Amino acid sequence: MDKFIVSARKYRPQTFDTVVGQQHITTTLKNAISHNQLAHAFLFCGPRGVGKTTCARILAKTINCEQLQPNGEACDRCDSCRTFNEGSSLNIHELDAASNNSVDDIRTLTEQVRFAPQMGKYKVYIIDEVHMLSSSAFNAFLKTLEEPPSYAIFILATTEKHKILPTILSRCQIFDFKRITLHDTVDHLQEIAVKEHIKAEKPALQVIAQKSEGCMRDALSILDKIVSFTNGEVTYQNTLEHLNILDADYFFQLLEALQQQDLAEAMLLFDQINQKGFEGDMVLNAFSEFLRNLLVCKDDKVAHLLEAVESFRDRYVAAARNTPTSWVVSGLNLLNEAEIQFKQTRNKRLTVELALIKLAYLQQALETATGKKKLMDKAQPLQFRALRPIRIGSDLRAEQESPASSADGPRLVIETPAPTPASKPTTTAAPTPSPTPPPASTASTSHLTRSPGKLSRLREQIAAENRQAQQQARDLNPDDLAVAWREYVLRLKAAQKHSVVTNFEMMEVSVQSPELVRVVCTGELQLGFFKQERTHLLEHLQQFFGNPALNIHHELVDLPEEAHSGPAPLSTREQYLRMVEKYPLVRELKERLGLDLDY
Repeated sequence: MDKFIVSARKYRPQTFDTVVGQQHITTTLKNAISHNQLAHAFLFCGPRGVGKTTCARILAKTINCEQLQPNGEACDRCDSCRTFNEGSSLNIHELDAASNNSVDDIRTLTEQVRFAPQMGKYKVYIIDEVHMLSSSAFNAFLKTLEEPPSYAIFILATTEKHKILPTILSRCQIFDFKRITLHDTVDHLQEIAVKEHIKAEKPALQVIAQKSEGCMRDALSILDKIVSFTNGEVTYQNTLEHLNILDADYFFQLLEALQQQDLAEAMLLFDQINQKGFEGDMVLNAFSEFLRNLLVCKDDKVAHLLEAVESFRDRYVAAARNTPTSWVVSGLNLLNEAEIQFKQTRNKRLTVELALIKLAYLQQALETATGKKKLMDKAQPLQFRALRPIRIGSDLRAEQESPASSADGPRLVIETPAPTPASKPTTTAAPTPSPTPPPASTASTSHLTRSPGKLSRLREQIAAENRQAQQQARDLNPDDLAVAWREYVLRLKAAQKHSVVTNFEMMEVSVQSPELVRVVCTGELQLGFFKQERTHLLEHLQQFFGNPALNIHHELVDLPEEAHSGPAPLSTREQYLRMVEKYPLVRELKERLGLDLDY
């Protein structure tokens, strides 16, 4: 019984031409070899399973080939190629940086670089998963990577380029590998199926390619598992069953039920899917991908982005033609919210069913929203008839008797003369009612003819209150101002504003005019505290003196230089001498204990 070798190793490319989906990399490397323009360090970066390590090995094999082919490929017949294929070449060294990431491992590698190759032109060092090296290992590798011997070539491979130090990146020639396309993956799987005499349906291979997400190694591993599961016959149905993937036919039925607002059918379909073992989050995610494919099919420019089996392409296009774009976009939004809530809720099934209920009545909600928008666009502002003002007083009868005024409508003019202390407000007598009844338009304003008496009484009351307030106002004098200021400081103490209290006690307060208080602040700090309390202080002073016209004027005065200057602080020695002068026993204590001063 022959030993089984997985397809990912058995069909690993041995030449540049057999590398799948990386023609932009292989062509560049072949041209560099043909023109003898090889760099001393390469960095291969990209997703997993796309051929980085494979291309590194092919490059190492090709540059040491003794009989290089005209097309830039290795001959596979010389001693160098034969030893490489047997895995016994001494010119190629592979290092797994994931398990050998210390400084000692890199130092061992750099010591080997000093020895020239015994056979062939180059010694090639392939470091896989180079991003796993520690910072100290990277730093130990810098000098060797920058100026290696002429026979040494380094090939670094990584899936996470952003983790590599910029100093390493600047010393390498960088090649970015891309994900393998769906079409290339399917073609390669078909070639392997023919070589292995496997009956494989193309839709099944397309599902495998979608599941691999551009990784050829994953695609070959999935193919091996399904071949073992189906005994050499790969069909669309058993591939879906093995990979635990929902058939798109369920979603076409679900879409039709939701568009017809057949909630019962949609709930039964979900129950059928749930009984097959698919969790609610898988249903939400798969239906989101289905709606995404519908959105892609709506525009021919992006139709190539459709990720689906070819047999379903026509159904996708037809369904997209019959589904409004607004419904698809809103449905994607609802499913996205449902997926987020699914991780947090306890009742998982209810979350999915609630999303289906919303989708079932989504079209009705969109139509209602569109109708409201149209109604809002057609709405016009309410028109009001312009009214002329009514003049109250002796001119009211003249205005009512005038035919022009009755034609234009009533007018309302309330003339309120400003009351003065010298003159008493006059009371306007109520006008004599007209013998003829007023028009219907002025009936609602007939009560205004009695309002002048009320207005006059209100004006008299306000004027009396003002006179009384002026009579009760206390004169602004320094003694009372000091009392009022002290009361406000006590209020600040009760509020525990100690910093404000200290600064307020240092301010100078004086009477500048009968209605103006002068406050002198020394320094910006006092001025800041004063501005902070100015409003409350002004209210307190106005209430204390009973004068609402009272105001505060503040001034900022800098301290004189003499105020800042004071006795210089004593040094440690001076403090000690003064202490000894006052307390002689301190010196005796110092001498007995053998203490020294820290000057």
